[in-house]
Amino acid sequence: MAFNFLTVGAIFICVVLIVLLFKIIKTPLKWAFKLLINAASGFIALIILNFFGGIVGLSLTINFINCLVAGILGLPGVVLLLLLKYLF
Repeated sequence: MAFNFLTVGAIFICVVLIVLLFKIIKTPLKWAFKLLINAASGFIALIILNFFGGIVGLSLTINFINCLVAGILGLPGVVLLLLLKYLF
């Protein structure tokens, strides 16, 4: 089977398109993974705070707003919720 310039060019273009597709998909997947890790750490911190925080007097109710803040902001969100609760 003989390769001509058209076949080699088509293979080259396909390889370049596949590489570009992987680069385009890689960034949103990285952001989604970071958001997932951040949300998991926030929820774990919220649950641990409610489980052990009663001993020292720190607690947050688990409601929609607190879960949303902890899920989006992660551990800094839980700290923010504590600051807001005890400052206001």
